[in-house]
Amino acid sequence: MSTASDPAGPWEPLHHVWNVAGWDDCCPFWDDDGQGYLVATHFADNYQIHLFKSSEDGKQLSHDSAKVIHQYKGSEANKLYNINGFYYFFHSEVRNEGGMDVRVVMMLRSKHLYGPYEEKELIHTHGMDADREPNQGGLVQTVSGEWYFVSHQGTGGHYEGRTLHLLPVTWVDEWPIIGNDTDGDGIGEMVWGGKKPIDGYPATVLATNDDFEDAALGPQWEWNHQPKAGKWSLTERPGYLRLYACRPVEKDNFFKICNTITQRPFRTVHNAVTVKIDISGMADDQEAGLCHFVQTYCMMGVHQKEGIRVLKYNHTGTIEWGPQITVPTLWLRSIWNLNGINRFEYSIDGMHFTGFGEAYSLGWGNYRGDRIGIYSFNQESEQGHIDVDQFSYEF
Repeated sequence: MSTASDPAGPWEPLHHVWNVAGWDDCCPFWDDDGQGYLVATHFADNYQIHLFKSSEDGKQLSHDSAKVIHQYKGSEANKLYNINGFYYFFHSEVRNEGGMDVRVVMMLRSKHLYGPYEEKELIHTHGMDADREPNQGGLVQTVSGEWYFVSHQGTGGHYEGRTLHLLPVTWVDEWPIIGNDTDGDGIGEMVWGGKKPIDGYPATVLATNDDFEDAALGPQWEWNHQPKAGKWSLTERPGYLRLYACRPVEKDNFFKICNTITQRPFRTVHNAVTVKIDISGMADDQEAGLCHFVQTYCMMGVHQKEGIRVLKYNHTGTIEWGPQITVPTLWLRSIWNLNGINRFEYSIDGMHFTGFGEAYSLGWGNYRGDRIGIYSFNQESEQGHIDVDQFSYEF
């Protein structure tokens, strides 16, 4: 755990509270008297949910105080609230509804922290095709008193990942109802749109494009894992992102490549990412270009051997070679549709693009959606670099 007086930081160094395996989805809670608690799922023991007392600063758990407060198939996503005299225990679990197992949002409530609790379902789940299982998340209240449920759709299989959403919450008989109760059964339904809860601010869109003129990377960027210091720069060549080639942590393993810089792709009817790169600094055995990855990967870029640069397409180890590239600047493009069918294109002049490689289906894996990124690596040495001039995203 860590603490801060401001959510923006600075945060104190991490404090190791408990060295244990087989637990997940823990949530701290402080009661009105200052007593701290921790609720957590012991998924390795049939998903039993335990409530522990903790020290006031949250750094120590009282293991002797542990009490099982709930157990059901897949019960997790724990939250505890004290609202208007009731203790509310939020969680999700797997239930059979309509002949299929789905993850549903549940709430327990009691006047006493240790129960006995009443139970209620808060929002219907109809499966992947209907509402994609809105579940793990939490309740929030605006300054004006309105309530919302911040959550994601838990069902996987979609290349954009677990989509974040904000659902309205209404209170009926001191129960929170998530979404809209369209049939009057006291249980909400998924809502696909609505009014922004805070007025008076300009509309915002997610950042995507980048010309690398700023002194720091924008919030839209994410490294595939902890980047190697000194192997990338925004200052060595102002207006460009310089990516040096690194040896992969494990040879011939795309997922062990260092310093692959990525964004999240959107899921719209038309998506096109175009990246302009200067490849004049490449070295022998270096590869660099544009990629998609999650459980599988697909990349199109340049591979240099004995001073010759050749276009290369690699779909999870299936390779297709293209023409020799003799120009110092190259444009690479990825285009995909609503269903996630992606095709790569390249250009040597920025105007005329040629398709290359087979179609690739964007995917899902490890609870995450697809990533689109720029890579630069060298299987044999720490030699070579590329300079990324522009990253443009149309959707």
